[in-house]
Amino acid sequence: MFLSKPLRVLPLLLLGLATPLAAQQAQGPSRVTVITAKAADHPLTSRLPGRVKASTVAEVRPQVSGIIRERLFDEGASVAKDAPLYKIEDDSYRAAVAAAKASVAQARANRDLAVTEEERAIRLYGNNAGSAQNRDAAVAGRQGAEAALQAAEAQLMSAEIDLDRTTIRAPIAGEIGLSQTTTGALVAAQQTTALATIRALDTVYVDVTQSATDILRLTSTAEGREMRATGDASLILADGSIYHETGHLAAAEPNVEPTTGMITLRMTFQNPDHLLLPGMYVEVDLPQALARAAFALPQNTVMRDRSGNAYVWVVEGGTVAQRPVQIATSSGSDWIVTKGLKDGDQVISSGFQKTAVGAPVEIVPAEGTLAAQGEGN
Repeated sequence: MFLSKPLRVLPLLLLGLATPLAAQQAQGPSRVTVITAKAADHPLTSRLPGRVKASTVAEVRPQVSGIIRERLFDEGASVAKDAPLYKIEDDSYRAAVAAAKASVAQARANRDLAVTEEERAIRLYGNNAGSAQNRDAAVAGRQGAEAALQAAEAQLMSAEIDLDRTTIRAPIAGEIGLSQTTTGALVAAQQTTALATIRALDTVYVDVTQSATDILRLTSTAEGREMRATGDASLILADGSIYHETGHLAAAEPNVEPTTGMITLRMTFQNPDHLLLPGMYVEVDLPQALARAAFALPQNTVMRDRSGNAYVWVVEGGTVAQRPVQIATSSGSDWIVTKGLKDGDQVISSGFQKTAVGAPVEIVPAEGTLAAQGEGN
């Protein structure tokens, strides 16, 4: 008794499930558009987040102490290597140079006198009119005078270097930032606080991180190693636009971060317009491997079942058939499909709503489908 009612309901449920397909078959084939699958080699890329860094950064610091007398650059401007940036008051340094020059002149005069006395002592000793002791003393006096002259010349060189350093110059060419000091400020040699920072921006670095596991997986094949060797990379800016220059994988940190399992990769990009600025957040599409004989399908053609498995609908013998597929990665607005299709398969791209698996369909051009939809509206 208890089974009779469910048995009577079951045919009704089966009838209800069969109704859409039966109704469609009664109405005739639905119109669909298709994309013909074409096998090709497709690079598999990984989109990695990163930050822009200047290729060279130099902090400007004084090498002598004194009062800043003048700032010689415009903040935020481009500066050439060795361009003057600051001027330190140099009166005391000029005086030191003058004193050093005087010391050199005195040491040179002493040396010349010592040379004359040496020559006289040697001549007298040769004529048996002088002693060997006087000759040796004269030779030693000349040598001491030459050493004193060299020390005086070194002191002069040091004083001239300090005087030249009262003009603080750019150590590299690049874009200089804001000045961190003002006219009249006292600065000290080798101080920890930089007066300004110069960044070279014609070429920039983009440091990204990737899982060490992914790197091993994607480069375990010959194709993957070949793609990695090319190192070409594209850059996506924060607004979603693609940067017009192609970058290159320059280096990889030979170390895995223990806490995250990530490896840092460094890309180089040319930056002639200085659009990329240090600290800017970007994303990098880096080719990792090559999928041979794969298919690029628009993402709207791929569906998923309740278990998350991907599949597509194809037209076979005038009816709809379902094909499970394997997706390797995305490429722009396409999925890269590596398994489940063969060259020439007709993958349904529109018209899903009015058909079902096993139903007859009519393939029409995209324009015809649009027109038919317009008439239906």
